[in-house]
Amino acid sequence: MTRRAASVDVVDQKRDSSPAPKAIPRHLAIIMDGNGRWAKKRFMPRVEGHRNGAKTVRMVVEECRKLGVRHLTLFAFSTENWRRPEEEVGGLMRLFVQHLESELELLLKNGIRLRAMGDLSRLPAAVRELLERNEERTKDLTGMDLILAVSYGGRDELVHAFRKLGRAVKAGELDPETVTEELVSRSLYLPDVPDPDLLIRTSDETRISNFLLWQLAYAEIVVSPELWPDFSRDEFHRCLHVFAGRNRRFGLTQEQASAS
Repeated sequence: MTRRAASVDVVDQKRDSSPAPKAIPRHLAIIMDGNGRWAKKRFMPRVEGHRNGAKTVRMVVEECRKLGVRHLTLFAFSTENWRRPEEEVGGLMRLFVQHLESELELLLKNGIRLRAMGDLSRLPAAVRELLERNEERTKDLTGMDLILAVSYGGRDELVHAFRKLGRAVKAGELDPETVTEELVSRSLYLPDVPDPDLLIRTSDETRISNFLLWQLAYAEIVVSPELWPDFSRDEFHRCLHVFAGRNRRFGLTQEQASAS
């Protein structure tokens, strides 16, 4: 498994638009932050920020498919988000239903497979059933994987993996001394998906908020100052240009990296 050194950069939002990036991440992960603050600045209910943020999701999905991103993972709803006000959580769940229904045509038209990861048992039945139905409808599409991290927490995923390994040890099927990084990776929610090459976080926040804790170990990190509903195509491309310009040494010296 290739390992890549991580770094953080804040995108200069004043840069001019530029051509398509020279390097495209195979797997892009995004923390879509700032919906609530966007709404608050406009004296709107927080759910309106989420509603407008959904438009940005569509733009990013379309751009990723066009640019050749193979896996796109969006942090849609965390395990911690269940503690938010009941009204906001209910509004988010209703939005999930609306967009799962309305965006299926976009997925089918563009060859995009929908996948979900997280503790899906906590979702309302209507959301869970739509997710399962759309996953089934798109399971044979190979243009891109759109992965929704829903009711997801990085620590929760690791606990899930360790319990799975523990059960194998208890059953005598696994010697604990043979546990490797690769075996842990294969015990995660989506073991066939490679680790992200790039994490983008919006709204000028510089933390990963319990997202893909194992998988992000060697990802590049780019922080955008834009709130998610304001995250434009140009801003997205600027983030990708930052990624393309990174000097990625994979833990090696520059001379070793250049040679390999």
